Amino acid sequence: MSDSRFSMRVAAMAACAVTFGLAACSDSVVPTASPSASASRDAGGIPNGGNGNAFAYGHVKVCAAPPVGEASCHSWITIDDKGNPLVTSGPTGFNPADLQAAYNLTTGGTSVTVAIVDAYDDPNAESDLGVYRAKFGLPVCTTQNGCFRKINQNGGSTPPRANASWAEEISLDLDMVSAICPNCHILLVEASSNSFANLAAAVDQAAAQGAIAISNSYGGNEYAGEVSDESHFKHPGVAVTVSSGDNGFGVEFPAASQWVTAVGGTHLTHSGSVWTETVWSGAGSGCSAYITKPSWQHDACAKRTVADVSAVADPNTGVSVYDTYGLRPRGGWLVFGGTSVAAPIIGAVYALAKDLGQTSYGSLSYGAAAGSLFDVVSGSNGSCQGSYLCTAGAGYDGPTGNGSPRGTTAF
Repeated sequence: MSDSRFSMRVAAMAACAVTFGLAACSDSVVPTASPSASASRDAGGIPNGGNGNAFAYGHVKVCAAPPVGEASCHSWITIDDKGNPLVTSGPTGFNPADLQAAYNLTTGGTSVTVAIVDAYDDPNAESDLGVYRAKFGLPVCTTQNGCFRKINQNGGSTPPRANASWAEEISLDLDMVSAICPNCHILLVEASSNSFANLAAAVDQAAAQGAIAISNSYGGNEYAGEVSDESHFKHPGVAVTVSSGDNGFGVEFPAASQWVTAVGGTHLTHSGSVWTETVWSGAGSGCSAYITKPSWQHDACAKRTVADVSAVADPNTGVSVYDTYGLRPRGGWLVFGGTSVAAPIIGAVYALAKDLGQTSYGSLSYGAAAGSLFDVVSGSNGSCQGSYLCTAGAGYDGPTGNGSPRGTTAF
């Protein structure tokens, strides 16, 4: 490891201890360079090289790599030249208007419910969400007016213990649903821990509560028992979206489930009103080792192929998020990336489409009419046999699936 890289890691670890607390460092922020940290950012936020306020030179994972049986959140946070999370007084990443323009979305009137499933509690979830929505002129969404609800995996009101890293993930997820579908109701279901068992119970609870779309921004290594565990993600007529992973070529669970829409990631830029996407190098993709291939997939993988669709995920072209609990006693505006950004975006697009009664798991994008998705045709997330599994091209590819939303007709 070079001296500069070693210094970067030490600085980030020290910042973690000061900013997040020593306990959180062990189960949260990981001072690891982003898969795309060297890429320049040419739209929508903080360039590597500075924005006049601070110098952003890289990113760190928000959650640590999980042991067997547990999941990690799939988000990255932009850091400054001292390794601290880069907090600004105002938003500097992509905002709701940017994302709506990039994906040709209009925010129609709907009161359908999008559920967010995450581990642990974010005590400031509702108040932070209020700041984000007020900043961008989005409708008020609170417990009092019935737009926002927070429950535990059993459906009760007693939250699990709080966790700084997962609180940041929760803020990200809530903000992305708000950005795409500001008139949707939001249900936050907090699992007791990041074990697959508890997260699966939270997914079942979200479906039982009437959510028509359920976003899951987490995953972990595949394991033989996932074949039986994936039944928790089988909810007919409900769109269950799952991040494909942030470690490049390779498959994770529950994105591998045949019952979900696996969401890959892109690098999103624009020149004026023209938006362009390429593969984000961190996006997960490939052939599942265990899960049966769904009937609507016809590529060369013998089993389930990841991903199905995609949206912005590169932290170099990241999104604005407001969070206070993860950065207590201070907090503010941050820039996030990871496929944790993409999963709630796609979940909210499903909700905008409102065709959920006809949803057959992740199949809709495979039968979509020509031109209803943006086809991502360049970029790669690694090296693999069968180049479409890790390299974008015309039509279906692993890192971005069938493409990114071009309106809602493919959903």
